[in-house]
Amino acid sequence: MKRPLSILALVCALVFASAAFALQTITFPSLDGLEITADLYAPHRDKAAPVIVLFHQAGWSRGEYREIAPWLNRMGYNCLAVDQRSGHEVNDVPNATAARAEKAGKSTTYLDARKDMIAALKYAQKNLTTGRVIGWGSSYSAGLILEIAGRQPDLMDGVLAFSPGEYFARFGRSEDWVRSAVGNIEAPVFITSARSEKGNWQAIYDAIPGPKASYIPNTKGNHGSRALWKKFDDSAGYRDAVAEFLVRYLGGRKAK
Repeated sequence: MKRPLSILALVCALVFASAAFALQTITFPSLDGLEITADLYAPHRDKAAPVIVLFHQAGWSRGEYREIAPWLNRMGYNCLAVDQRSGHEVNDVPNATAARAEKAGKSTTYLDARKDMIAALKYAQKNLTTGRVIGWGSSYSAGLILEIAGRQPDLMDGVLAFSPGEYFARFGRSEDWVRSAVGNIEAPVFITSARSEKGNWQAIYDAIPGPKASYIPNTKGNHGSRALWKKFDDSAGYRDAVAEFLVRYLGGRKAK
């Protein structure tokens, strides 16, 4: 009798583990009414469980976080991985928001995605938690998450930016548009990037009043949030730095 019970227990454990990190795809409106698609990873049922809102890099989709979000779940966070209207596809996940925007004839520049990011942060505050909302950006969205945090500090309780920079001059913004905003950030901030990219964000980092932390690998590293993907040999260093920041400032618990 013991053998069948052990097998049953194992099966139940595997089913539970799978369900815990199962994602739910949802939609909600952007500031201009465009329907946004996002993946909700929410195994934590406590209404006060913190939520990390995850934004992808240029040309990509919410698929950037298929591996990262479950890891953050294990650290105690629910996650919302968002398709901004500026993007396309990654990890076989097409960007549904971008497809709708193109069909509707809407502009899909980096700056146009800003309204989607603000809408997602507000959606998380209103519908997903009574606790902390943390903004997380990758590449162009890393620059935007810092700018938004500076100009609308009430939207976030923490910020993580992977390979941010002043990417917006070609859209009519000043060369220091992000840096000029971050002096008003009130939340803890973490910034990282590939080793060669540090010069893109050092001035931005210096302008943040704090608390803040940064990480640069001894290796070449990678651009954006994909630096955390386990297929990269140096991902552990990035993961350790992120975990240390979340544990120190935003109530996280370490997870492998």
